[in-house]
Amino acid sequence: MQWDILPFTELSLHWLYAVLRLRQNVFVVEQRCAYQDIDDLDQRATHMLCTRDTGLLAYQRCLPPGLSYPQSSLGRIVVCPTMRGQQLGREVVQRGIAYNLSQWPNSGIRINAQAHLQPFYASLGFVGEGSEYLLDDIPHRQMCYQVVGE
Repeated sequence: MQWDILPFTELSLHWLYAVLRLRQNVFVVEQRCAYQDIDDLDQRATHMLCTRDTGLLAYQRCLPPGLSYPQSSLGRIVVCPTMRGQQLGREVVQRGIAYNLSQWPNSGIRINAQAHLQPFYASLGFVGEGSEYLLDDIPHRQMCYQVVGE
C-alpha cells in the first residue's frame, strides 16, 4: 500500500477520477443518498489517498480551519468495500488526525460523523457535540477532536 497526501492541483486525472468514483460508489450508490458531492471544497482541500497499483483503497480530504468550521476538518472518509474489515478506516482517520494536527496544530478537528459511526470516531479521540441531525437524509452528529491542552 502507498499513502499520498496531495493538494488538488497535484491530483492526476487518474486519481481524481478514482476518488470521485469511490465517493460516488459508496456515498451515492451504496448508501442510496443523492447529495451534492462536488461542493467546491476539493480545490482547497488536501487529499489523502491509500493506493495499491492502480487501485484506490481508501481516501479522505483534509480541510484547513475556516473553510467548513473554525477548526480544521476531515471529510469524505471512505474505504473501498473490498478492503473493509482490515482496519484501513482506522488507519486513514489516524493519518488524517496526524496530518491536520501537524498543519494546524492549535485548531482541533471537527467532523460530521454518520450517527452509527460515533463509537468508531470516539475510539479515535473524537467527542460528540450537540444533537444528532439529518444531513442528506442520513443521521449525523458533529464530533470534535481537541488538541491536548485545550
